[in-house]
Amino acid sequence: MSDQHSAEIIPFPSRPAADPQARLANALAALDAALARQKQAIADWRGAMGALQTSVAGLGTSLHGLNDSLDTLGGKVAGLNAQARDLEAQADAALRGG
Repeated sequence: MSDQHSAEIIPFPSRPAADPQARLANALAALDAALARQKQAIADWRGAMGALQTSVAGLGTSLHGLNDSLDTLGGKVAGLNAQARDLEAQADAALRGG
């Protein structure tokens, strides 16, 4: 048996020397694109906050309306309760013969 091994060494491809001006231009273009995406994201966020503010204001208006309706209903229930107690008192008096 032979202890000799053979291998082929494959060199990594070398990066071509980049022009510093081209690298700077690419970096600035990438930065401009990132800033444009960030600007759009902020505009979208502001739009969502405006929609949320409108929804919350609408909910507040609805809650005030419901509160007013409940107050009105509470007054009507109190009136009906008073009438029921009067009728109960009249019925008790009639049962007692008075």
